[in-house]
Amino acid sequence: MSNSKNKISLDEKIETLIGSDFTWNGFLQAFMVSFAWFFDAQQAFISVFTDAEPQTDSPAYTSTVSEWLSTSTGSIISGMPASFFYMGCLIGGLVLGTLGDTHLGRKNMLVFSCFSMALTGLLTMLSPNIWIYIILRFLSGFCRASIATCSLVLATELVGRKWRGRAGIIGFFCFTFGFLSLPLLAYLNRGYSWRLLYLYTNLPTIIYSILVHYLVCESPRWLYVKGKKEQFIETLKTIAPKENESSLTLSVFVSLKECENSNSGENLYSAIMILWEKKWALRRLVVVMVVGFGVGMVYYGMPLGLGNLAYNLYLSVTLNAISEIPASLVTFFLVDKLNKRSSLLCFCLLSGVCSVMCVMVNDEKWEELQIGLELVSFFSACTAFDVVLIYTMELFPTCVRNSALSVVRQALVLGGVFSPILVAAGRKNVFLSFGVFGVTIGICGLFVLCLPETRGRMFCDTMDEEEHNMNC
Repeated sequence: MSNSKNKISLDEKIETLIGSDFTWNGFLQAFMVSFAWFFDAQQAFISVFTDAEPQTDSPAYTSTVSEWLSTSTGSIISGMPASFFYMGCLIGGLVLGTLGDTHLGRKNMLVFSCFSMALTGLLTMLSPNIWIYIILRFLSGFCRASIATCSLVLATELVGRKWRGRAGIIGFFCFTFGFLSLPLLAYLNRGYSWRLLYLYTNLPTIIYSILVHYLVCESPRWLYVKGKKEQFIETLKTIAPKENESSLTLSVFVSLKECENSNSGENLYSAIMILWEKKWALRRLVVVMVVGFGVGMVYYGMPLGLGNLAYNLYLSVTLNAISEIPASLVTFFLVDKLNKRSSLLCFCLLSGVCSVMCVMVNDEKWEELQIGLELVSFFSACTAFDVVLIYTMELFPTCVRNSALSVVRQALVLGGVFSPILVAAGRKNVFLSFGVFGVTIGICGLFVLCLPETRGRMFCDTMDEEEHNMNC
């Protein structure tokens, strides 16, 4: 019981020192960390244009499909780069995800992921054939896997409790604008090589990685859990208001010794093992992964399936990207006012119903209604995507939060692995894409009823503290 009280008092001390009011320093730190989502979105959806079905009057080098694939094999292989990209995200998340909780920390993991993703992306533009291209897309996904997880966790752990939800949602806005930048870049690049899109999107990411390394702080909570006393104090001095700096001394945090001793037997996958050993944590993790799988299938699949619709590709992608803005706004303004469980369920069901209805109005005279239903379905999936990430952070304590969020991200990505295959099959039978999308997210969304509500709860730092709060 005393250990739980110490951890609670730590959170209260950090809240007092950081302050609950808005500060420009905290906002700039959170914004800079969250901007990683901008580049993450570009690589997640770049294949919508680089691997698009070529137009009859376009040069062969404008698309990987027209440059490398014949008509007979194009429909089979054209979806492989996107599928392997998401497969790389899946494997990369499992391999790299726990490093954010263990050895590297949130900041270093973010820098590594952004830099390696950008470097692989620059190599992708040099691909001599479709098979090298597929391998490099896989590696790009592997490197990219931890970006959103580390960015989201770090941004929320650099600010006080009052601004935690809103700080996390900054990344969703950045992801939206990154997605929105793609049709603009692709439109300006029309008639030119698809390789230039990889240059335009990855070169700025290299610069961003360098800036984060020198300008962003590590999570003070992670530093505390790892027993890094001096760095912990220095980080708090950086992000706390100036009037609170005099209160920051090592003597305030005597309980760090206990934390240092608890890390002596740590290994790379210790956080995953903790989740596995605790039945309540494992149950939460499995349930939220099922929900994430359904959400991810629609979220990643809808933009890829736009090429199957009669609308102009640039316009339809732009409309989908714009629909992420109200989704982020809804999450931003209502994240602290709505129950996470019920809101997540509603958005999953709404997305599922509208996606299935897209199949029912698959006729040329209903084109406008079909694109309208698609946009509502994608908007709902975007909002569900945002909510499930915020919800996951609140379901797990600091010591395993990054790992749990990483695993849930992999469940989201796993849905994305199947999406390109379903989109390719949906070119002949639309139910195999939009119909399967709708049924999957609807059924998976029902599993959220097995999770507890987290609205208004404070962050816990240890598993013991979380169990204590569960039993209160």
